[in-house]
Formats: sequence, C-alpha cells, structure tokens
Amino acid sequence: MLRVLAVDDEKPALEELLYLLRADSRIRSAEGATDATEALRRIGRALDAGPDGEDAIDVVFLDIHMAGLTGLDVARLLAGFARPPLIVFVTAHEGFAVQAFDLKAVDYVLKPVRRERLAEAVRRVRDLAGASREPQRPDATAAPAHVQPGAAVPAVPNSGGAEQIPVELGGVTRFVPVDDITYVEAQGDYARLHTAAGSHLVRIPLSALEERWASRGFVRIHRSHLVALGRIDELRLDAGTTTVRVGDAELAVSRRHARQLRDLLLRHARG
Repeated sequence: MLRVLAVDDEKPALEELLYLLRADSRIRSAEGATDATEALRRIGRALDAGPDGEDAIDVVFLDIHMAGLTGLDVARLLAGFARPPLIVFVTAHEGFAVQAFDLKAVDYVLKPVRRERLAEAVRRVRDLAGASREPQRPDATAAPAHVQPGAAVPAVPNSGGAEQIPVELGGVTRFVPVDDITYVEAQGDYARLHTAAGSHLVRIPLSALEERWASRGFVRIHRSHLVALGRIDELRLDAGTTTVRVGDAELAVSRRHARQLRDLLLRHARG
C-alpha cells in the first residue's frame, strides 16, 4: 500500500485530491502540503527515515503552478537524490507535459481530477513501486534497456497481430493498442495519444503518425489533430465552422480538411 504526499497551494483543490486518494484502498496514508517548502521539508524527513521509516513517502502528487517554487522546481531538486519518491503531476495546465515526463514523472493528471483518471495514476504508481521492490529478472517481452522515456520507438504487433505502440512512464514500458487510440494531439516534436482510459505522450511527430496510420483509418483534421475515423461520434457545421466530437472531446476541423473529412465520413457510413 502506498504512502502519499499531495502538494497544492489551493486548499480546496488539495482537500479534494486528498479525499479521492484516501478513498482508494491501495493508499495506506495520504497527507497534504500547501507549498513547496513544506513539501520539501516532509520529503527530507522521509528520505532520512528510509523506505521503512515512519515518515516514508512512496509518491508525491504535485501541482505545478504554486507560489514560490513550482512543482517542476521540486521535481528537479528531488532528481538529485539517490532514491526519491515517485512523482505524479496534477495540474490544470497541459503545456508542461513534455517537461514533466523529461523529469521522469509517472503520470500527468489534468484538473479537474476525475476519480477514474486518478485511479489509473495510482495503479501506475503501485505497479512501478512494486516492480522496484522485486528482484530484476530478464524478460523476453520487455522493451530494450536502451529505450528512453518518451523516445520515438516503432509500433509492434502483439501475439494476436494487432498493432501496439510502446509508451514510457517513469521508466516502465506499456504497450497501447493502436485500435484503442481515439485521436492524437500534436505537442511540438511529441504527440499525445488519447484513449478512453487516458493519454500518453510519445516522442513522435504527428506527421509521422499520420503517414504510418493512414491505412488504419486515421485522418488529419487539423494541423494539431489526427483522428480515428471510426471514433468520430458527431460532425457539426455551425456558421462556417466545422467540429467533430470524439468521446468527450470536441475538436476543430480546419477548412482545408473539412471537405475531405465529410467525404470520408460519408464513404465510411455507406461502407
């Protein structure tokens, strides 16, 4: 069971996060800190106590925008320790995902925090924490040791022949079936893969995925988005603006792609 420190300088947000964490049966304890200085003090005591000490902390759920030191600053400081706690960023801002994963964050959870999304983050932390406590054994199915978090890696078929793409979170490689991906969002030289269960950041340009997955029904609808045609629930035309709904997301369609998308959707529906 996990020992958690949650850090947020907005008290209502911190109390809500602590409430959700304490309701999870995989959490042994969840304490809060309202600023980075207090958090670092508690983490220092935990590191001094060791992993079996009374003040030990397994994971820090960390806001990014805080007065004084930011969550990213805290993560950089912790990176200098031999055995720091794991980090999950919890933030209202999407734009820091690349920096977060470069700092080897286990996960990146957007506010407002959904119970299901937080539960997935806890699962990832528990899996990683459990793996670190077990003896390392060779595994023929594991990703090569030279693959770095967020590195561009090729998709691979699983035993059933369905294509999967490896994603890295905190040093753990997971394989996401391409058929589970609803849409892809460009983030600089990275791409964020969205599924019904969450999202994953990979160091692959959107243009490369567009070319690779064209035969799998993925279409470009905007310079920032690639969408699985079969996952589009609704096409909406409103005052010259075109949007599509994919699950809970509403995505803009650029004018240059709108006509082609309408034609593809019609052919898809007839087929």
